[in-house]
Amino acid sequence: MLKNSFLDPTRHVQDAEKDIYCCIQLSLYDNILRMQTVTELALEMAKRGVFTRLEAAHWVNSTGARLDALLKRAVASGEVSRIHRSLYCLAKRYLRQPLDPFELAQRILGPSYVSLETALSYHGWIPESVHAITSVSLARSRSFDTQLGLFTYTRIPQNPFLAGVTRVSGQDGGAFLLATPLKALADYVYAHRCNWTTAAPLIESLRTDESALAHVTADAFDQLLPVYRSGRVRRFLMGLRKDLKV
Repeated sequence: MLKNSFLDPTRHVQDAEKDIYCCIQLSLYDNILRMQTVTELALEMAKRGVFTRLEAAHWVNSTGARLDALLKRAVASGEVSRIHRSLYCLAKRYLRQPLDPFELAQRILGPSYVSLETALSYHGWIPESVHAITSVSLARSRSFDTQLGLFTYTRIPQNPFLAGVTRVSGQDGGAFLLATPLKALADYVYAHRCNWTTAAPLIESLRTDESALAHVTADAFDQLLPVYRSGRVRRFLMGLRKDLKV
């Protein structure tokens, strides 16, 4: 006599086990597909090859442990580099154009602008090359030592924050915020606690060319003097202005 499968409890257990196994396999397969496409999605959607953890979560429609696994795999494969806790970029071989470190500096921590030694070097006001990208931020001072270089941020109280800062067009349509030479000097005096009140230390210590100082205008001083609360910076700006006779 044939056993009725509807009355056989072991048959139901076996079917349930098969269903669970299939669900597990589909879930694993789904994860594998997602893990294989993280880099491809970044190639299509990451602005200039840089993306945040939040953006990656949106692309793969996943958060938490699954997202962490996807990012970990992408980093381990060498296809993606981790800049800091929540910021990533594609490996150099996948980038359509090289990353502009000045643009990247503002993605790492914002609001910020490139200033201090990096800005002075960019403008040709100091002869030395600068190995770190130095910026000023409203947040606490900190640094990020990444695979793409060292990025430092100094907190300097000022209002308005972007007075004396210009927007510079970068590579292939990108842009970054850069301090003017006088702004970078004022930031330098604050950051390094320089008690300067004439042009002499700029020429002697920073080796700034005197011809560069000749291009500083009265308007530049008028713009920056009300911005800084620091007495040291204000004394520097007023003394330098008097020395330059502008």
